[in-house]
Amino acid sequence: LRWSPWGRPGVKALVTAGVFVTTLWNLRFFLNPSKGSGEDSKHREPLVILVWEWPSKQVPSVSRDVCHELYSITGCQLTTERQLLHQANVVVFPHSRLQPGRDKLPKERLPGQNWVWVSLESPSNTRALAAWNKTFNWVMTYRQDSDIFIPYGKLVPNRSATVNIPAKTNLVSWVISNYHRTQKRAEVYKNLSRYLHVNIYGKANNKPLCKDCLLSTISKSKFYLAFENSIHRDYITEKLWRNSLLAGTVPVVLGPPRANYEQFVPADSFIHVNDFGSLEELATFLKTMNSSRYQQFFAWQRRFSVKLYTDWRERICAICTAYPHLPHGHLYPDLQSWFNS
Repeated sequence: LRWSPWGRPGVKALVTAGVFVTTLWNLRFFLNPSKGSGEDSKHREPLVILVWEWPSKQVPSVSRDVCHELYSITGCQLTTERQLLHQANVVVFPHSRLQPGRDKLPKERLPGQNWVWVSLESPSNTRALAAWNKTFNWVMTYRQDSDIFIPYGKLVPNRSATVNIPAKTNLVSWVISNYHRTQKRAEVYKNLSRYLHVNIYGKANNKPLCKDCLLSTISKSKFYLAFENSIHRDYITEKLWRNSLLAGTVPVVLGPPRANYEQFVPADSFIHVNDFGSLEELATFLKTMNSSRYQQFFAWQRRFSVKLYTDWRERICAICTAYPHLPHGHLYPDLQSWFNS
């Protein structure tokens, strides 16, 4: 008897179908290799950020989900528990808490673990950087070219289209706690005060302002001396953001060049000391300004609001947002040279 394929119907079709299904199953893994490989579960694990010592004296609550609860940043776990060092993806070291020498740093760094150097102070007020060469992978400062950029404040879009100028009872004010005659701002103030009166508050003048009194007091002045304690690129502090713009006064700034300020705020929102040939000219400009010209300095309020950065939790949570885009395996060979550049 001769065998005929028709004697066993469907065998060839079944074999063909089986090959087809197997091919599709294998193709599924080729096109999406993470499925079933364990990588998905690994990816879902939160990024652990260990703050070796909290930057401020008061340590706030740092729960597992604080980044999500406060700032809608998911997959980010902050901790101050040093026993979690071996689980940490990132370890944060505020310069204000570092001591020269390595005795207070971890004894070892896990493979792939990144260390971050953090500072909001200017180079003029930052010491002992040479001790930390080839120690940190990333820097987190007010400088725009930092790996993680943490400004003191910024302008955010605002659709209110309204302008609010508080009532004014005096011309110029200044809040100063640490007054040193050798600083540029002390020299400028001394010469400017020859031509106009400045209302001075703060510890340096034995007129400290309580936290809730600060803005309401400053807001009564037409102009505020937003003088930085030292002059460095991008070093634009709360003196501009909080004491001037948020308070509703016009900042008279002393700091980096005008072009640098204009990277942060509109050109017509502030007055730069360097705009004038002399401090006498500046004083005359402030004293003789009419109402219409003065109101022009507040045009920015129609488009923006001031956002202050005051909570270190928000700054540190920002590491998780930046993490996927940061260079890995890099060390700063000379931290001092970078910061002073």
